[in-house]
Amino acid sequence: MGVNGESGGGRATLKKVAGVLGVSPSTVSNAYNRPDQLSPELRERVFETARRLGYSGPDPLGRSLRRQRAGTIGVLYTDRLSYAFRDPAAVLFLEGVSEATEEAGLGLLLIPGAPREKRDTEAVREAAVDGMIVFCMAEEDPLLAAALERRLPVVLVEQPPVEGLPAVVIDDEGASREAAEHLISLGHERLAVASMELSYQPEGGLAGVERQRAATYRPSLARLTGYETAVAAAGLSWEQTPVYECVGNSPEQGRAAAREILGQTPRPTAVLCMSDLLAAGVMQEARSQGLSVPEELSVVGFDDVPEAARAEPPLTTVNQPHVEKGRQAGRGLVSLLGGEPAPRTASLPTRLVVRSSTASPPGGNG
Repeated sequence: MGVNGESGGGRATLKKVAGVLGVSPSTVSNAYNRPDQLSPELRERVFETARRLGYSGPDPLGRSLRRQRAGTIGVLYTDRLSYAFRDPAAVLFLEGVSEATEEAGLGLLLIPGAPREKRDTEAVREAAVDGMIVFCMAEEDPLLAAALERRLPVVLVEQPPVEGLPAVVIDDEGASREAAEHLISLGHERLAVASMELSYQPEGGLAGVERQRAATYRPSLARLTGYETAVAAAGLSWEQTPVYECVGNSPEQGRAAAREILGQTPRPTAVLCMSDLLAAGVMQEARSQGLSVPEELSVVGFDDVPEAARAEPPLTTVNQPHVEKGRQAGRGLVSLLGGEPAPRTASLPTRLVVRSSTASPPGGNG
């Protein structure tokens, strides 16, 4: 016999705890899962007996299977896991999502994209999640198709619209148009663009108008459209505006873009960058070539991550509410999981933040 008459031997189970206490198994289960159903004294007796018997509580996997809930939501995004921690904009977005999951008592699972040649759709199909936030995926990405095929609750973030699915977006087109108009108002006529990836299979290098039009990343396509609208409205030639497609969002890719852009004849006097990380690289490369920012080259970013204000010189950029974007996406998904009607598409505001990286071009004109 064991302590206080309990029979020893065998694995400690919920039923064994119930038998020792002389209560039903559901009473022991409630101590862990529905504590409001028991008095504090009875709950403490359950826990004390469980400790003596070596019972650690219901198996989380088994409990989730019985409830048909994982207690976790997933965030599917296009890049590797390490990218989520290197890109300040992604970190802020995930901060907002995590706030929403914490409020709801849910876990958060990051479902990154592996290198494109090794895309594993099973990682998406088998992810133990109750719903997904799809964050900035190319339309033709097989991971996106795998996610939608699961028929789980989904919230789209910076994605092309899908009928019946709620979304969180910003006005990328309007924001980029305002950025280009700012440079044009300063007198710039020779503009260039450091673009993020245009499609699931990025080509890198200068991208002609035909490739630009075929972009399958929603933010890239919308931002190019905004830039082009402002350039055309000013009577300038978009076809003669160099657009460099980067194959990643990093300062290194910004430097690669700048090397190509600054080698054009005539040399552009201003560069529109689709992210602050790309803008940082453009400014680094300009300095390495002996060009002063903004006296000889103006640079505009996009995102307004904290590093933008600390750059040298401080970066003119488009501010977007990254944390709020994540928070709205997370809360929208939590609402869907709770059986509430699908929230409407949320369009969040942006604003141009003018700092010291932009000025009139050399000589006062383009």
